[in-house]
Amino acid sequence: MARETSLIGCIGVVTVATRGADGPGEVLVKIRGGSETYIAWSPTPLPKGATVLVIESRGNRTVDVSEWADPLGSLPGDPPSPR
Repeated sequence: MARETSLIGCIGVVTVATRGADGPGEVLVKIRGGSETYIAWSPTPLPKGATVLVIESRGNRTVDVSEWADPLGSLPGDPPSPR
Protein backbone atom coordinates (compact mmCIF):
# COMPACT_ATOMS: atom_id res chain seq x y z
CA MET A 1 0.00 0.00 0.00
CA ALA A 2 1.20 3.53 -0.75
CA ARG A 3 2.46 5.89 1.92
CA GLU A 4 -0.05 8.42 3.21
CA THR A 5 2.02 11.62 3.10
CA SER A 6 -0.90 13.74 4.36
CA LEU A 7 -0.33 12.15 7.80
CA ILE A 8 3.17 13.61 8.18
CA GLY A 9 3.02 16.53 10.59
CA CYS A 10 -0.30 15.50 12.16
CA ILE A 11 -0.71 15.35 15.92
CA GLY A 12 -2.03 12.27 17.71
CA VAL A 13 -2.41 10.59 21.08
CA VAL A 14 -1.02 7.17 22.01
CA THR A 15 -3.90 4.76 22.76
CA VAL A 16 -1.75 1.63 23.15
CA ALA A 17 1.77 2.22 24.52
CA THR A 18 4.68 1.80 22.10
CA ARG A 19 7.73 -0.26 23.07
CA GLY A 20 10.41 1.47 20.99
CA ALA A 21 12.38 -1.01 18.88
CA ASP A 22 10.64 -3.91 20.69
CA GLY A 23 7.24 -3.30 19.12
CA PRO A 24 4.56 -0.91 17.94
CA GLY A 25 1.62 0.61 19.73
CA GLU A 26 -1.40 2.48 18.42
CA VAL A 27 -2.20 6.16 17.99
CA LEU A 28 -5.35 8.17 17.36
CA VAL A 29 -4.48 10.87 14.79
CA LYS A 30 -6.49 13.98 13.93
CA ILE A 31 -6.82 13.96 10.14
CA ARG A 32 -9.35 14.84 7.43
CA GLY A 33 -11.72 16.54 9.87
CA GLY A 34 -11.91 13.53 12.17
CA SER A 35 -9.73 11.01 13.96
CA GLU A 36 -8.34 7.67 12.77
CA THR A 37 -6.24 4.97 14.45
CA TYR A 38 -2.88 3.78 13.13
CA ILE A 39 -0.22 1.30 14.18
CA ALA A 40 2.63 3.41 15.56
CA TRP A 41 6.36 2.85 15.87
CA SER A 42 8.58 5.14 17.94
CA PRO A 43 12.33 5.29 18.59
CA THR A 44 11.74 5.08 22.37
CA PRO A 45 8.85 3.62 24.37
CA LEU A 46 5.89 6.01 24.75
CA PRO A 47 3.13 5.63 27.36
CA LYS A 48 -0.59 5.61 26.71
CA GLY A 49 -1.83 9.21 26.63
CA ALA A 50 1.40 10.71 25.26
CA THR A 51 0.96 13.38 22.58
CA VAL A 52 2.88 12.55 19.41
CA LEU A 53 3.82 14.00 16.05
CA VAL A 54 3.63 11.77 12.96
CA ILE A 55 7.08 11.93 11.34
CA GLU A 56 6.70 9.25 8.64
CA SER A 57 4.09 7.05 6.98
CA ARG A 58 5.05 3.43 6.28
CA GLY A 59 1.83 2.65 4.39
CA ASN A 60 -0.67 -0.05 5.45
CA ARG A 61 -2.02 2.26 8.21
CA THR A 62 1.37 2.31 9.96
CA VAL A 63 3.25 5.44 11.02
CA ASP A 64 6.44 6.50 12.80
CA VAL A 65 5.86 8.94 15.65
CA SER A 66 7.87 11.07 18.04
CA GLU A 67 6.78 12.48 21.39
CA TRP A 68 5.47 16.04 20.98
CA ALA A 69 5.09 18.99 23.29
CA ASP A 70 3.44 22.04 21.75
CA PRO A 71 6.09 24.80 21.90
CA LEU A 72 3.35 27.41 22.25
CA GLY A 73 1.57 25.58 25.07
CA SER A 74 -2.18 25.67 25.38
CA LEU A 75 -4.18 28.72 24.49
CA PRO A 76 -6.64 30.42 26.83
CA GLY A 77 -10.00 28.68 26.51
CA ASP A 78 -8.50 25.35 25.37
CA PRO A 79 -9.95 22.35 27.19
CA PRO A 80 -7.59 20.74 29.71
CA SER A 81 -5.33 17.91 28.51
CA PRO A 82 -6.85 14.42 29.04
CA ARG A 83 -3.75 13.28 30.98
